[in-house]
Formats: sequence, structure tokens, C-alpha cells
Amino acid sequence: MAQLRQDYDEFVERETAVLVLGPEDADDFTEYFTEHNLPFTGLPDPEHSVLKLYGQQIKIFKFGRMPAQVLVDKSGVARFVHYGHNMQDIPKNQEMLDLIDSLND
Repeated sequence: MAQLRQDYDEFVERETAVLVLGPEDADDFTEYFTEHNLPFTGLPDPEHSVLKLYGQQIKIFKFGRMPAQVLVDKSGVARFVHYGHNMQDIPKNQEMLDLIDSLND
């Protein structure tokens, strides 16, 4: 999430909302967002119901959900989906920003 915070203004400039889903319950999720002063919208998803719709996997041996990034256009169409295998293979912000720019051309 620190990566997203770093370029948050770039996403806002492109009229792109950043929504982060987490496996925590509402209280823990709110506490985390408040403690870290995160500027984007957060949605607790302790039942994994939302991201199951997008096919995100849960890996018991890796202690939880694998990262996933979904870019949804203004019409509600998923234009990009990335399922991470670990926290190191998350696409860079610039990749996402370039993709947004290409969709807005």
C-alpha cells in the first residue's frame, strides 16, 4: 500500500479511484487505515467475498490472500487483472498509470 500512497496524486489526476480490499474485519481495517493515514478508500473483506469474484487466491501456507490488482474502467469493465504470487511481483505504479493513460486516449 505504501507504493500506492507514493503516487496517489497521479491516480487522482487521472480520475482513478484507488480501492484497497483487506482480509481484516471492519474494526481492524479502520484502525490500520487510520494509523497509517492512507489517502485511498479501504474495504474490509474478511469473508473474501469481493475478491473471490475476481478470482483472487487464498494460500494457507503463505498465511492469507495473495496480492491482486484489478483496473476497472468507468463503465465497470475490468481492463487489467494481475494476480500476485508474493508481495514482490506487484506491478509498478508507472505500469498502472501508463495503462490508465492508454485507456483514456
